[in-house]
Amino acid sequence: MQTILAITAALIISGFSFLTAQKIRTDSLPKYSYASVKEFSAQLMDIFDDQNFASSNWGVVIQSLANGEYFYKRNEDKLFIPASNLKLFTTAAALSLLGNNYKFKTELYKRGEIDGSVLNGDIIIKGYGDPTISGRFYNDDMTKVFSNWADSIANAGIDEIKGQIIGDDDSFDKLGLGEGWAWDYESEWYAAPSGALAFNDNCIDIYVKPSSLGQRAAIEYLPYNKYTTVLDKVITCSKDSATTVSVHRERGSNLISVAGRIKENSKPMHYYSSVNNPTQYFVVVLKDILQDKGIKVSGYPIDSDDLKEGIDYRKTKLLFTHHSPPLGSIIRIINKDSQNFIAEQLLKTIGYEKYKFGSAHTGILAIRLFLESIGINTDNFMMVDGSGLSHLNLVTPRQIVNLLEYMQRHENFDYFYSSFPIAGVDGTLANRLQRTKAENNARGKTGYLDGVRTLAGYIQTGDKELVAFAMLVNNFIAPIKLAENLQDLVCIRLSNFRRK
Repeated sequence: MQTILAITAALIISGFSFLTAQKIRTDSLPKYSYASVKEFSAQLMDIFDDQNFASSNWGVVIQSLANGEYFYKRNEDKLFIPASNLKLFTTAAALSLLGNNYKFKTELYKRGEIDGSVLNGDIIIKGYGDPTISGRFYNDDMTKVFSNWADSIANAGIDEIKGQIIGDDDSFDKLGLGEGWAWDYESEWYAAPSGALAFNDNCIDIYVKPSSLGQRAAIEYLPYNKYTTVLDKVITCSKDSATTVSVHRERGSNLISVAGRIKENSKPMHYYSSVNNPTQYFVVVLKDILQDKGIKVSGYPIDSDDLKEGIDYRKTKLLFTHHSPPLGSIIRIINKDSQNFIAEQLLKTIGYEKYKFGSAHTGILAIRLFLESIGINTDNFMMVDGSGLSHLNLVTPRQIVNLLEYMQRHENFDYFYSSFPIAGVDGTLANRLQRTKAENNARGKTGYLDGVRTLAGYIQTGDKELVAFAMLVNNFIAPIKLAENLQDLVCIRLSNFRRK
């Protein structure tokens, strides 16, 4: 066993991944490592004492869920930036407060009278934060929901709308970006603004294809619409050059520059950009789809905030209500893919359902009360968004493991557990821990920000003992792969561990 540890340490120090090194035959390793918990804890201490992280901070808690015994603790009550480990708090609270069968709703109203097949008035879309109006949930057909709505409007006997398409986003606040988000995140898909009306993750998809050497590349963006403008600044370069493309949206606008170069023989490249004012984007694209489906619209698509007078719903009629897939399936996307936008939508939805107004503030208030109700002290807890994108979030390793322990006893645990990436199989752990005993065993939520790498979840030991773990490292400048190697090595040791 000392030889194995020495080989592993050498690989870590040299920057190679122990988990993917082809020269090490995993079938040559002993099946299980027999040790007492005290001996095992000492082995883990050696791992986390790695000199590559001598000036960094590790926070670790590893606890048996069979009997509550701690396998290892390190800085367990100190505050750490959790990055996307914060999504565990958002999704656990949502399952507990809303339930796995909760569905987001979007209501479509008409205002005005129908004369024959003509609506002499407006269509109003009132949103409540549904994050699933995208191709992600409809076989990559991003406008499928809008097409279905067009069919429903036509089935109501309307083929012409002599009014406006109005988007009402007043269920949520107007703060699309999270507190403490970096200014240079603004164009990125992973920092798309939240809103009560949301379409295609509040992003556009951009495809870049090479053309002739020295010429502008061919750029297509979907959905094509008049609300966003894409500037093509990409040049086709020689086959032996590197493809380097950047996407930047001008602040406060939907002017998007795609710049750089793409190799002659390159396959089409797929990029994304967030949009400004998601509600306006939503109704612009919806109007286009209605007209594509044969419903004439005379008026403009408009955000209800720009109306001279508010909407009196007593003077409207509900046409129909659209419902999302159930929450149990939505949190799989949040945790497996570490999807920030949906996490932020979910945070505000929690706030709306509890306080009738969706904001980060109301959502966090509900989550704090939930945590206190299950025995987690929130005096030493800082949550400012739902996704963990902010560096202002602070949690302790013990709080994470306490949450995992509570959820293991929860009636919706199966939905929570199945939402975690599976080591070596899918999500953000698809390429980690392959060909080890931790593969298809460890379920862990990853987290990453500059100087932060986290992993928390569940794993079974060699005794089939279920263990909850949280491993957070902050303030490091070593290669990120080294941090992952240490986390992965611990998972391997846990999956091989058997009590003496």
